[in-house]
Amino acid sequence: MTLRFGTDGVRGPASEFTDALVVALGQAAAQVLGTTAFVIGRDTRESGERLEMALAVGLSRGGAQPLSMGVVPTPAVAWICAQRGVPGAVISASHNPWSDNGIKFFAAGGRKLSDELETALEQALDALVARAEASVETESANGIETDVNAVAEWCDAVASSVSAVSPMRIVIDCANGAASSVAPGIFRGLGLDVEVLHAQPNGRNINDACGSTYPGDLQKAVVANGAALGLAFDGDADRLLAVDERGELVDGDQLIALFARDLRERGQLAGDRVVVTVMSNLGFRLAMDAQGIEVVETPVGDRHVLEALARTSSSLGGEQSGHIVFADRATTGDGVLSGVQLVDLVGRAQAPLSALTGAVMERFPQVLRNVRLDNRRDDVAEAIADDIAAVQQSLGNRGRVLIRLSGTEPLVRVMVEAPTLEQAEAAADNLVAAVISACSA
Repeated sequence: MTLRFGTDGVRGPASEFTDALVVALGQAAAQVLGTTAFVIGRDTRESGERLEMALAVGLSRGGAQPLSMGVVPTPAVAWICAQRGVPGAVISASHNPWSDNGIKFFAAGGRKLSDELETALEQALDALVARAEASVETESANGIETDVNAVAEWCDAVASSVSAVSPMRIVIDCANGAASSVAPGIFRGLGLDVEVLHAQPNGRNINDACGSTYPGDLQKAVVANGAALGLAFDGDADRLLAVDERGELVDGDQLIALFARDLRERGQLAGDRVVVTVMSNLGFRLAMDAQGIEVVETPVGDRHVLEALARTSSSLGGEQSGHIVFADRATTGDGVLSGVQLVDLVGRAQAPLSALTGAVMERFPQVLRNVRLDNRRDDVAEAIADDIAAVQQSLGNRGRVLIRLSGTEPLVRVMVEAPTLEQAEAAADNLVAAVISACSA
């Protein structure tokens, strides 16, 4: 397996991450990111402990001192890196199934790696593998230090991000992942009545029909318990989706819209500006425009959002998928922090979540089609420019078209938003036909 960084580290089937390869990656990371203390966290996957040990061996071999936080949310590692000025790594495949795993790094200060650092890390890894310097041999990582205070420090920081929270009943779905051991305590510590779902990880049930990818159980439980809202995390707890008191899903766009309006009203939205990706719903854009909030748009991926937040000195950004970044409190998306902020907002508003989301934005129907092609044209958007223009003209300012290429598969992604689902589907069908015709010519 050749390791190449994607939008969020390296990820794939856990069986392909051999001990020798991960040792080499750890050694390369020490060379490139620094030979100081190096924080490591992992989620609840069966393969996580093995990969942590191998990574620690490599870090030690490279001259760094590995410091384990054990099973912990990704944002907790980033926060500790920021507080202590050291680099770190998280062993997780986020919302993927248990059989996958991955490794993502943070530079000293808790920020994701730049393109330049990722390239340097890949080159260092390639050189080590080529020289066959990476092997586990008889080394062990038994000397890896465990910081028992680090997780508690992050939990305290998340809880103290709000003052007094209004009492209410909530349901949280921990996805049998990294939030399982920390989120219940944080929310109960705020004085909330908390019902907990899917917080019994066994190494293989992470994200298994639960969490933000499968919120069905949470939607039912919120209604059955008469709860004010529900919170769904993913496997490494860096994203959040919510459920209102009626059991309706509240996505990242709606949550960001709520936070943006609330922060602006309190004079805490830097530059009256918010950062989102091209996939954010048209309804979000129209709502922000109506409230005088500037929208900065980036390519898909929370890494791009983070870069734009730093570049524009903005304080809020995120993705429709639930990665939400409060840049004045965190260096990456934090699902638990976002959940705490939502509970605080709903309590202060003294209104049901459904009423708040209904008032803040209208979500337009969005149709996404993945067109798999044997001969994909990279200039397909230019090739069908007339078709795109015709659809856009028919929709006016109440619709939107986006054509983009997959970065990992031979796919063209066609996305259409329109006032009705029927209009969106018809427009998407027309554009899919145009894409196929252009790539067959």
